[in-house]
Amino acid sequence: MSGGVDSSVAAALLVEQGHDVIGLSMQLYDQSEGQTSFGSCCSIDDLHDARRVAAAIRIPHYIMNFERQFNEQVVSNFVAEYTAGRTPLPCARCNSDLKFATLAERAQGFGADAVATGHYARVFRDGRTGRYLLRRGADLSKDQAYFLFSLTQEQLASAVFPVGDRPKESVRDYARARNLPVADKPDSQEICFVPDNDYASFIRHRAPEAIQPGAIVAQDGTVLGTHAGIHRFTIGQRKGLGLTSSPTHAPMYVLALKPADGHVVVGPKMALERTTLTAAQVNWVMAKPTGDRRIVAQIRHRHQAAPATVRALEGERAELVFDTPQVAITPGQAAVFFDGDAVVGGGWIE
Repeated sequence: MSGGVDSSVAAALLVEQGHDVIGLSMQLYDQSEGQTSFGSCCSIDDLHDARRVAAAIRIPHYIMNFERQFNEQVVSNFVAEYTAGRTPLPCARCNSDLKFATLAERAQGFGADAVATGHYARVFRDGRTGRYLLRRGADLSKDQAYFLFSLTQEQLASAVFPVGDRPKESVRDYARARNLPVADKPDSQEICFVPDNDYASFIRHRAPEAIQPGAIVAQDGTVLGTHAGIHRFTIGQRKGLGLTSSPTHAPMYVLALKPADGHVVVGPKMALERTTLTAAQVNWVMAKPTGDRRIVAQIRHRHQAAPATVRALEGERAELVFDTPQVAITPGQAAVFFDGDAVVGGGWIE
């Protein structure tokens, strides 16, 4: 229970259905002295909201201290990825490495059979193969299956998403009808632990020794300007480059980040187009394909899934070939493969 409307309604629905429900909230950083160095993620106010909802629906509520795990598995990875010239996806890391892995263990301690969250996704059991399938949420504008691609079969077996088959507005309507105190609470930002979305300042504070200035260069190596650290850039970025002009006077985009020499490579938008990628740490939700498999693939949360062919490689890797060029395939983001609304699998873009 994060203190938001989605997880609150998820808990209320389960109570209404007759389940024995225990509310758990995650404390992710020390708040004993009013610390606010993180953003809106599980703030003291959110924890209070979760407790108020638990009281309203008459379930026990516990706050679990996950400060160490969150720092080790999510925040440290976020900082390391940016300083290595990659663009991380902490929400997916948090879901698989922290929420479902650690909470499943805690649930067993409570004698609970499942872990429920407020994610907009759905889980089904394939009657033919016995595998658990992960599908998009019914409200495609809120669908979060992309962030859950790395859930294992064991984690999916105990995962419950009570709001996954509902539109967002009906979730709020339900919360209002039940007089839940968070019915009209705004949604939190995606990367909730970074204050004001200022990634650069957050990373500079967490890893000042990793921040090195460097050069902004054209594709042919011509130096066009300087920068204060590659952590300030991501593939496809156009604004904030600090260039007064380009050799062609056309808009310039970030094409590549090279942490070894501190170079930010820029060029025209057309140079961002690619048709192939490889992904590592691939998790196959459906059976691992033995040959080429036709799918549609999503390379970031708001990317329109595009037709492609995926092929499993050795070492939990996969090769993906799109039918048409895609813009800004970004190392560190997730490539998630879909068959209709069902997740085939996914991995981290190399």
